[in-house]
Amino acid sequence: MNDGLKSPSKIKVLDGNRAAAHAVTLCKPDVVCAYPITPQTDILETLYTFHAEGVLKAEMVEVESEHSAMGVLRGAALAGGRTFTATNSQGLALMYENCIYNATVRLPVVMVNVCREMAAPHAVTAGEQDIMMFKEAGWIQIHARSCQEIFDSVIIAYKLAEDSEIRIPVVVCYDGYFLSHQWEPVEIPSQEKVDQFLPPMKMSPSVDPGTALTFGPFLPPDLGTEYRYKQCIATEMAKTKLEEIEKDFQELFGRGYGGQIEEYRTEDADIILMALGSCAGTAMVAVDKKREEGIKVGLVRVRMFRPFPRERVVEALKNGKAVGVIDRNVCFGWNCGNLLMELKAALYGSGKNVPLLNFICGLCGSDITIEQIEKAIDMTATAAKGTPYKEVTWLDIE
Repeated sequence: MNDGLKSPSKIKVLDGNRAAAHAVTLCKPDVVCAYPITPQTDILETLYTFHAEGVLKAEMVEVESEHSAMGVLRGAALAGGRTFTATNSQGLALMYENCIYNATVRLPVVMVNVCREMAAPHAVTAGEQDIMMFKEAGWIQIHARSCQEIFDSVIIAYKLAEDSEIRIPVVVCYDGYFLSHQWEPVEIPSQEKVDQFLPPMKMSPSVDPGTALTFGPFLPPDLGTEYRYKQCIATEMAKTKLEEIEKDFQELFGRGYGGQIEEYRTEDADIILMALGSCAGTAMVAVDKKREEGIKVGLVRVRMFRPFPRERVVEALKNGKAVGVIDRNVCFGWNCGNLLMELKAALYGSGKNVPLLNFICGLCGSDITIEQIEKAIDMTATAAKGTPYKEVTWLDIE
């Protein structure tokens, strides 16, 4: 056995941004291209430090905007290079055009989005509004709730994006400030162990000066439809592929997160909460407190938001008598949160018809507190008994 595989892991105290940068470096990207934007900038500063120290061998491309960054990565990925970028909020909006293009051309780019509110109001604060805007861009979305999960998800994202049956770009998402600037112990494995899990990327077809090829050309309607069809099939396939990859990851590194969703105390739960991101940790504390009061409540955390884990969610909720959905975002046009709308779509046709309550909170960087989540549990438990209920509650202003 390679001695490196037996090398002990190191424990470092890192914030979410530095955890992401360490993981990217271990994945050995060929090209890193990004434009700084708060609260993502620490990722780039750390990567540039590693590059200056000779630890990161990637070509670092400085550009004038996020739009250009995603364009540079298109060329790099087409040439067979492993690529990385990071952004959020207004920066994600600026690169949106190229993101859609790269998804349809099936380029295995990996990106980190440090979730932030969209202006206006001009709030350089946490919020999921940016990544919800992005949900129809054709990318796979993985949401993390701890610095260790950020680190591990970046490595898993490369494996998923570069799988020959998938070839869909992946964005790893986590809450700005609540995770990007939160310091936690993170286990860093040896380079050899990461190499064993993530072999060098094989891109085919790729740009070859000796062979005439075109990528993303004008097409007649039938071939254009075939493009979309194959993209949808590969996106759906990513659900099971993620679970397979995470199983391999767990066997090698000893950590797992449940695949598409993470369940907490749902085995006998009558009341179920659903959440994304860092507030799920707070929700677990609230679940434990309510369990002590005799309320059978559990939590389902959605890790893979795109494609949406419909089958896993329906199975996890099968015994629930009511569901409370926490959204740190809003779905314009429906006067509710996006996770609630996804859940409604997932349950349609499943035969599951129980009260669904939506709790909007944490917008523009405000805290989601244990007390708020306890209130959400109480309201959901009351609805489960048949009491009339309000579908959407804005916890911060009621």
